[in-house]
Order: sequence, then C-alpha cells, then structure tokens
Amino acid sequence: MKVLLADDDAFYRLSLKKSLCRWGYEVVLAADGAEAWDILQGEDPPRLVILDWMMPGMDGVELCRRIRGQMSDTYSYVILVTSKNQQEDVITALDAQADDYLGKPFDIQELRARLQSGLRIINLQSSLALKQRELCYQATHDSLTGIWNRQAILDLLARETAAARAARKPLSAALVDIDNFKRINDTFGYVIGDQVLQETVLTMQSALRHFDHIGRYDGEEFFIVMPGVRKGQGMKIAERVRRRVADRAFHSLLGQG
Repeated sequence: MKVLLADDDAFYRLSLKKSLCRWGYEVVLAADGAEAWDILQGEDPPRLVILDWMMPGMDGVELCRRIRGQMSDTYSYVILVTSKNQQEDVITALDAQADDYLGKPFDIQELRARLQSGLRIINLQSSLALKQRELCYQATHDSLTGIWNRQAILDLLARETAAARAARKPLSAALVDIDNFKRINDTFGYVIGDQVLQETVLTMQSALRHFDHIGRYDGEEFFIVMPGVRKGQGMKIAERVRRRVADRAFHSLLGQG
C-alpha cells in the first residue's frame, strides 16, 4: 500500500519514511501541499495520506478540503499531523474531513496503529464501492445476455432522443424479434432456448457499430438505439443485423447435424 507523506521538514520526512518502509509501505514524499496535490492527481494515487498542517502555500487543512471536494472517484484516508493540539484545532481538522488527527510529538507505534485502522477503512470502502457497482450493473443489465434491460434501454433512448433534438442530429431505433422462439423452447427446452438468446445477442452485437446500444426489451424482443443515423441508414443496419442472425448456424445448440 502506498503512503503519501507531505511535510516541509526534510529531516522529519526522511526519518518517518524509514519507519513507514520498515512497516512495508511504499512511501511517496512531498515537500508542500501543492506537490502533494499533484501526486494525488496522478495515476494510481496513494490511498493513505499523512499531511502536516503547517506547510508553505497550501497547508494540510486546505489540501484535505480539496481532496474531499475534488477526489470523489477514489477514497483516500487522511491523517492530519500537527503540533496544534487545542480543541478548536481538532475541530478545524475534522471539519476539513480529515479521517484522523495526530498531535506532534507522537509515539511512532501510535501512528502505525492509526495507519492500520486506515487500511481497514480503505478495504471496507473498496468492498462497498465494488458492491455498489455490482448492484448498479444488476439494476441496469439483463442477467441472461449481459445487455441493457428494458428500463435501462428505454432510459437510454430518452437521453439519446433529448441529445439528438438539442444537437439537431438524427436518431434511429429498431425493435427486433426472434421468429418462432416459443417453438425452440417447447422442442429443445429452456436451457437451449437461453443459449440461443445469448448467441443471438452476440451475433447482433457483431453487426452493430461500437457506439450503438442494444437492450432486451421483452423475452425474445430486443431494442436497438442507433445515434446519428437517419431512417434509411437505420433500415440498412437493421437488415444487416437480420442477415447476420439468419446466417448464424445454431445446429450445434439444437443438436442437429
């Protein structure tokens, strides 16, 4: 785990870095708030951040506020370190949304324990973010085919329609249905029917442009949204989809030679 240590005291930075490295952390150093902010804006920024309050230019409190205000994609655990230890100072630090506050001088083992607490919080935040993404995916995607579900594709159509009107650009849509699909389910069973749906979706996607949208509208019906496409071109794309599916051999799924 990477730790960002920001302090304008060079001796303090190097001394604390030795302890952090001994504990197994990868340490990134910054001499002031502006340098620390640049590091946090880079690729794969440190998730654990130790900030000295009193730094030239941008101090630790201002940097903490900026982290919370402008870094919503990834959560960084911030420990604010300072010799300012009055009650109002603690309140100021917490109002800036620092996760922890440590007064100088401090016991090095206390810092180690607080970093371990920070690691637990970061791991919990990562788990919650992953679960949130999973729930969002489940709420907007068809579980069988992995494409947009009915509500999501209709919402997307509404957004694309509004965007097309605002930009005065064309927009086309197509409703696609698999003929005689009930017969496949009745003859070969629902497991084979599901596999046919999955293969059909993959085949349709191969005939679409990468920025077209496809969703499962209902059962064996699919809705395709084609931004920037006029009616004539939309009909050509729909026909290409139809031919691609018609040419797809499902013999292996249906057990026929």
